[in-house]
Formats: sequence, structure tokens, C-alpha cells
Amino acid sequence: MLAQRTLFRASQRLAPAARAPIRRRMYSSESPKQFAGAEDNEFNRERARIAEHAAESGEFWFKLTVYVAVPCLIVAAINGKMRWDAHWEHKAHEIPMEEKPEYSYQNIRTKNFFWGDGDKTLFWNDKVNYHKKEE
Repeated sequence: MLAQRTLFRASQRLAPAARAPIRRRMYSSESPKQFAGAEDNEFNRERARIAEHAAESGEFWFKLTVYVAVPCLIVAAINGKMRWDAHWEHKAHEIPMEEKPEYSYQNIRTKNFFWGDGDKTLFWNDKVNYHKKEE
């Protein structure tokens, strides 16, 4: 029984190679069918159409990314850099931070922060923020 089972399994593995279809040259001008025989059914044709559509869609989105999105990002970066430079050029012409008045609603401190010198918030920016300590 074991020998029969082994021979049967070996013959099944070798059978497709022995039964390979003969490739014939087609002289017809029509394109060869994608599926033949039992494979030619509605499910396989639909899956082939979906795969073709997916390939076309992927190509479209790749081209859209490369030829539209990347140049738009570059233009936006250049615009942002120009505006950033213009902003800091404008800030350079303002009066110095030390001469600006500090109003009662700005920089209210009920107790010192537990980092640094205790005067600066966690999001402190020395170029923009200024706090006159009471003399």
C-alpha cells in the first residue's frame, strides 16, 4: 500500500511536465486569447480586467505624483522661504525688544517655572518673546 501511494504521488508530480501542451505557432492576425479551455470563464476574465485597470491606475497616480505633486511642493517651499526671509527682514526694522512696553496682561508669572531660570515658558523663543523682569 505504501509503495502504491508513493508511486501515485510521484506520478502526479511528474504528470504536468509530461502532459505539457505543444506550443504551436499562430499565423492568425487576431490576438491570442488570454485564457483557454476551462480557464476561460467570467471570473478569470473579470480578474484580468481588474488587474489591467489597477496597472493603468497605478501608472496614472505615479505620473500625477511625479509631474504634478513634486513640482507643487517645490514651488510651495520656494514661496515659503521667500516669505520667511521677508518676515525677518521686516522684523529687523522694528524697535528693539528692550524698548517695547510690557503690558499687565503679558507674561503673568504666579510662580517660577521649574526649568532653566524659571522665567521662560516651555515654548519660549528669544527672537520673538521678551519679558522685562520687575526691577
